[in-house]
Amino acid sequence: MTTADDLARLSAIDAALQARWPETRIAPTLERIAALADILGSPQLSYPTIHVAGTNGKTTTARMIDSLLAHMGLRTGRFTSPHLESFLERVSINGEPIDAKDFIFAYNDVAPYLELMDQKFEAPISFFEAMTAISFVAFAEFPVDIGIFECGMGGEWDATNVINAAVSVITPIGFDHMSYLGNTLTDIARTKGGIIKPDSLVVLARQEPEAAKELLRCAATAGVEVAREGIEFSLDSRAVAIGGQLISINGIGGKYDEIYLPLHGKHQGANAATALAAVESFFGGQQLDPESVRQGFAAVTSPGRCEINFREPTVILDAAHNPHGAKALAETLESEFTFDEIIGVFGAFEDKDVEGILQHLEPVINRLIVTQSSSLRAMPIGDLEKIAGRIFGADRVMSMATLEAAVKRAITDARSAVADESIGIVVTGSVVTVGEARTVLSRLATQ
Repeated sequence: MTTADDLARLSAIDAALQARWPETRIAPTLERIAALADILGSPQLSYPTIHVAGTNGKTTTARMIDSLLAHMGLRTGRFTSPHLESFLERVSINGEPIDAKDFIFAYNDVAPYLELMDQKFEAPISFFEAMTAISFVAFAEFPVDIGIFECGMGGEWDATNVINAAVSVITPIGFDHMSYLGNTLTDIARTKGGIIKPDSLVVLARQEPEAAKELLRCAATAGVEVAREGIEFSLDSRAVAIGGQLISINGIGGKYDEIYLPLHGKHQGANAATALAAVESFFGGQQLDPESVRQGFAAVTSPGRCEINFREPTVILDAAHNPHGAKALAETLESEFTFDEIIGVFGAFEDKDVEGILQHLEPVINRLIVTQSSSLRAMPIGDLEKIAGRIFGADRVMSMATLEAAVKRAITDARSAVADESIGIVVTGSVVTVGEARTVLSRLATQ
C-alpha cells in the first residue's frame, strides 16, 4: 500500500531527478554511468539481460519479451522510457510498475553516489542515467531472473549499454534524433549497432537496406550470430480480430499458430515476431512451448500505442512522434478501423519532423485540432497551426490553447455527429501528449 509519506517522498525524489540534466540533453559517453555502476558494485551484471534498441517499436517489443518470459515462469525486470504518466512505469517488475516503497529503497541506495559522480566529472549524472542506475539496483535488490532494457537514445553511448546482454534486439531504424545520431540511416544504424557485443546473439527486425548492411557489419565485427526478420524468422500471417489480430509466426525454432495479439496494426505483428525470436534466442534457439507463447502474447499490453482508451466516442492514443511511427498509425487506422470520420488531436515537440508526421496523417484524418502539452519542448500552437494549415488546408485545422480543451472539444464534436455516423478521435504527436491525454480521459471517465 502506498502511503501519504510514500507519495511525499516520491514527489521529492521526482523533483531531485528532474533537477538533473534532462534526458534530451546528452553528453555522448559511457564514462559516467560506467563509473556509477562500478561504485554500486555492477548490479546490472548480476542477472542475464536482453537489450532492445531501434527507432520505433522498442517499448512494445520489450513489453512483449517481458510477457513471454513471464509466462515461461521467469521473474522479469523491464526498463523502458519515456513514461506516460508516472516515472515508476519505467522500472517494471513482473510486468507491473515498481512498488513505490521498493523504488524509494533503490533510489536511497543510489542517491549518495550521484553527487559523488557529479563532482568527479565535468558533466553531471543526467535524469536518464540516474533512472538507469536505479533500475540496475532494483532488479538486483528485488531479484529478477532476467532484465529487459530498452535503449533511451542511440545505443553505443546510451546509459543502458553497460549491461552485457545475452541477446541484442534492434527494431526498425528510421530518422529521429538526427542531431545526435547522424543524418543517414547508416550513421544511425552504426550508433544503434553499438549495443552488439561479442558472445551475444543478435535479432534484427526488418530494416531498410542501408541500415541492414551497417548492422550486419557491426555483428560481423563482434563475431556474433544474427537472426533476421524475413530470413531466420518472420510474421507468417495475420488477420484482423476483435480487439487486435490473430497471427502466426515462423520462429527460429519452429512455427507458432493461432496467436491472439490484443494490439492493432501490421507493425505490431512484426514486433511480435521479433520479440518471439529474441526469447527463442535467449533459450538457445529452441522451439518454445506453444501454449506459453499464446498466453504470453494474449497478455501483452502497450499503453499509448494505438490504444483504445475511451468509448463513446472511441478515442485512440498513439505516441507516434516521427514519420515512421505516423505512417504505421495511418496504415492501421485505414486498414483496421471503420470510422466515417476521424478527428485528430495533435501536439508535437519542436525538434521533431512535424511536417513529415502530418503528411502521413493527412490522408486519414478529416479534421485536426492542434494544441500543445506541458513539455518545455512542445512546439508553440501558432507554429503547429501554420504547418498543419499548409498540409491539411486551413479549413480543416483549428487550435486549442490546452490539451485538455482540445480533447474535450474533439469529444463534443464527435458526440454531436448525426446518429448513423461513426466518429473516432486520435490523439498523437508525442509521448507526453498521449500521457497527458490519458490523465484527462481518466478524469472524464469518472465524471
